[in-house]
Amino acid sequence: MLSRLLAASSALLLGAGRVLGADFPPFLPDAERLPAEVRSEVVSVWSRHTLSRTVSGQPARVPLDLFRLFVDLPEVTTAAARHLGLAKYRVRQLGLDLYGADDGEGAMGTYRVLVREPHRRIMLTWGRHTSFVLGEISGASLTLLAFEPETDADGRPWVAQRVETFVRIDNRVAAFFARLLLPLFSGYADRKIVETFNVTARVSEWAREDPADFCRWLAGEPEAGRHRAAFAPLLPPCGVPA
Repeated sequence: MLSRLLAASSALLLGAGRVLGADFPPFLPDAERLPAEVRSEVVSVWSRHTLSRTVSGQPARVPLDLFRLFVDLPEVTTAAARHLGLAKYRVRQLGLDLYGADDGEGAMGTYRVLVREPHRRIMLTWGRHTSFVLGEISGASLTLLAFEPETDADGRPWVAQRVETFVRIDNRVAAFFARLLLPLFSGYADRKIVETFNVTARVSEWAREDPADFCRWLAGEPEAGRHRAAFAPLLPPCGVPA
């Protein structure tokens, strides 16, 4: 996910302590269960972040279970986004809760899902982006995605999503300009931060509105198609043999 955040940082020209206590985020439980290197990076981002933002994402007009499935299967979501012309990025699973991301525009990174709860996900991301002005910018982020099920006046379900992120930019010059210019360009930065999550909302809406088309497309995807069975309980056409 940081690939999008770093891209925003470079466009704007945008520093381990105790594992427990004030240097560890209060919203991240069970610190002891995390690997030592992950705990150390969490502390570094939390205690030395360059900027933090809290932004409401685009509502997803789908049931919570379907939206959550797209959040947890980023290979499917990013492949669908490319198919729909919404984004260029790719995500591949590297291991348990570990993913690699490439935005197709020079930003690359990896992220680990630290928490999976019914109404939230917490992710730690490392990434880098090449800027013509500042060269390579690297950094890390700690992101909390919260989603709540809602119902409109017609009884149709939808999901409200909120993104809270803390970003550490390692390039000192870029970090200086980030702090200096963020008040002027906060709206642009916020849009870049939620861009990935808004794409998830739009892809999930396509699947709900036209499940036959979505399932037909998914069946033809060489990598994402292996997740087709996961969608069958929520989208019956995905359970029909291709």
